[in-house]
Amino acid sequence: MSDVSEFDDEVPVLIVGAGPVGLSAASFLGRYGVRVLLVEKRADTSVLPRAPGLQARTMEIFRAAGMGKEVRALEIGDSHPFFEGGILRVNTYAEIADAEVVEAPSLDGPDISPERVMGCGQDRYEVVLADKAREFGAELRFGTKLLSVEQDADGVTARIENRETGEVRTVRAGYLIGADGASSTVRKALGVERSGRGTVFNALSIYFRAPELEAVLADRPFILCYATAGGEMTGLSRLHGCDPWLAAPVYHPEKGESPDDFTDERCVEIVRTASGIPGMDVEIMNKVPWEGAQLVAERFRVDRVFLAGDAAHVHPPAGGFGANTGIHDAHNLAWKLAARLAGWGGEDLLDTYHDERHAVGSAMAEQAMVRNRIRHGYADDEVRRQMVDDIVITLGYRYTSQAVARPEPAPVLTAPLTLDGSPGTRAPHLWLERDGNRISTVDLFWDSFVLLTGPDGGAWHEAASRLAGRTKVPLKAVRIGAGGDYTAVEADWAAAYGVSPRGAVLVRPDAFVAWRSTDALPEPELVLADVLGRTAGAGVAAAAR
Repeated sequence: MSDVSEFDDEVPVLIVGAGPVGLSAASFLGRYGVRVLLVEKRADTSVLPRAPGLQARTMEIFRAAGMGKEVRALEIGDSHPFFEGGILRVNTYAEIADAEVVEAPSLDGPDISPERVMGCGQDRYEVVLADKAREFGAELRFGTKLLSVEQDADGVTARIENRETGEVRTVRAGYLIGADGASSTVRKALGVERSGRGTVFNALSIYFRAPELEAVLADRPFILCYATAGGEMTGLSRLHGCDPWLAAPVYHPEKGESPDDFTDERCVEIVRTASGIPGMDVEIMNKVPWEGAQLVAERFRVDRVFLAGDAAHVHPPAGGFGANTGIHDAHNLAWKLAARLAGWGGEDLLDTYHDERHAVGSAMAEQAMVRNRIRHGYADDEVRRQMVDDIVITLGYRYTSQAVARPEPAPVLTAPLTLDGSPGTRAPHLWLERDGNRISTVDLFWDSFVLLTGPDGGAWHEAASRLAGRTKVPLKAVRIGAGGDYTAVEADWAAAYGVSPRGAVLVRPDAFVAWRSTDALPEPELVLADVLGRTAGAGVAAAAR
């Protein structure tokens, strides 16, 4: 029998698409020790400063993945005041002093997260993500196009083409992640349908330089500012810096308009009209047409293939949920794939990716539409009542699936923000200390389940320590309080997590609460074994006994 494989490349996970989502997935999986091949049809990472707002939860994930400092170092000065400035509307930017505040979102806070939002275009943070993916062992092939995808019970077979040489290779992978954008080749190959409102507007991103504009804005902080002069809305972004600026006028294909109508000369006039300075010096750097659409794939998983980011859910940019939500998709999927490949996660654990992220993606799409209607002047009082504050959307979303034991019934988004240790929610942030070093509770979670107890939860702690030695599921036991592993700095740990001093909380590798017991229970080791079995997937419970 020949040892020569019929495949050119064999890898546990193939990722298609090297935007923020695909690169994040490659980095996270690499950090978990999973070998990854990523292919991207573009020649390199993005050259455009799109998706410039990184949420606090996204920064928490980067922090946990060992790249938080590198991403934070990209921030130009202190971008936080821009977020605090909110969303503005003016006639022209020269009238910024009289701006109407359309939205004033809450986005973070020292009592909620160890991280804060930051502004940075994806042209800069994609470079860090790519470097980290390679550092963690991923292979990145740019200039490589996916031609076809087929799957069977044992794996996925993909044909890829080097766009420069024309060489076609056959890749065999255990699993495939389609992170290849709104027009996803992977999704189309799977035949997965999408539902939603479709295209709701068309816009053109105009990247330009205009040295006078900074003085015109008079240091007014904002996330976005919409100018209505000339009868159309032109949004100006400030999060990624001003070299170049980004303005985005809408256009109307139903009226016969197309991107070809936007010559450099017309774009200069659009910028000048929105600015309120007829003779302002404007240099057009680039123009990119795009659609504001709302569509959600019916399935995020089809056997061994998964959809993430815009390939799974696309929505208008209002709220800045797109790249962030996709990165959260990648984080949710990465630990589950790593668990399955390591042999401790059940096959049905992978089903919970769809169960959890489809619900969140649908909720994000609805909230983006609400904001889009408000900003474009189409909202009535009922639509305004539907808007949930950004802090709930970015940090307060809730999972309900088999990977959450005994979930407490609640919608995906619950206002006001509730991070109290409820199963399915992100574990509350508290500052902890050990030997003079301060960390957040959020820093405890990455590559294992963690059982948190207090000084009076000794029975739980001992049960977890014994169980960790005989189960395949990675489990750590951490005591907080006097005589424990850490002490809480400013708050009572048990109260913050909704348990008594004798209770326990089990947190998943992605920092979401899997289960809690408010008090001591008989036979704690059997209880924990059962909980781990249900949250890690079918068949694992038996291995834990």
